[in-house]
Amino acid sequence: MTDPADLRPSQATGPEMVIQQAEIACPEFNRFLYTAVGGNWYWTFWLGRTYQQWMDFLNRPEVETWVGYVQGTPAGYFELEKQPEANVEIVHFGLLPRFIGQGLGGRLLTRAIQRAWEMGARRVWVHTCTLDGPAALSNYQARGLRLYKQEVREEEIPDQPPGPWPGACAVSPEPSTASA
Repeated sequence: MTDPADLRPSQATGPEMVIQQAEIACPEFNRFLYTAVGGNWYWTFWLGRTYQQWMDFLNRPEVETWVGYVQGTPAGYFELEKQPEANVEIVHFGLLPRFIGQGLGGRLLTRAIQRAWEMGARRVWVHTCTLDGPAALSNYQARGLRLYKQEVREEEIPDQPPGPWPGACAVSPEPSTASA
């Protein structure tokens, strides 16, 4: 996205969500979010990073972590990184399995893109792939992001996604019925 006017905010309704910046670099929390969101989608790239590598990434003024909460429970998150030439990348984005399908993803992505523009972006971008959630690309496009480049790359993946922790069920539970 190269113009803030291209943003198409989500009009979805659903549970009330409070989106708040995590202002203290905390590798344990970000790793929890990474595995909780990406465990069912084969997010493994960052799992081999040490505590110090996570801290080095998070503890920079160019990086921000924002968390969406529903009734005090983390429901999803996004990490933004301001890069050279005023590019802002949505480094990580997604919902915890329990909160998928409730209209929260579009609202969280709307806020991520708004925040990227507030950071002085000239371009907002995100990588996605077929190992992300099935609604990821359509959500990005519905908010006004457009395809820039496609490539085909094969990677070996395990037969089952790792889940948020070893032995966890890799299937989403029924969506929450709680309301605010």
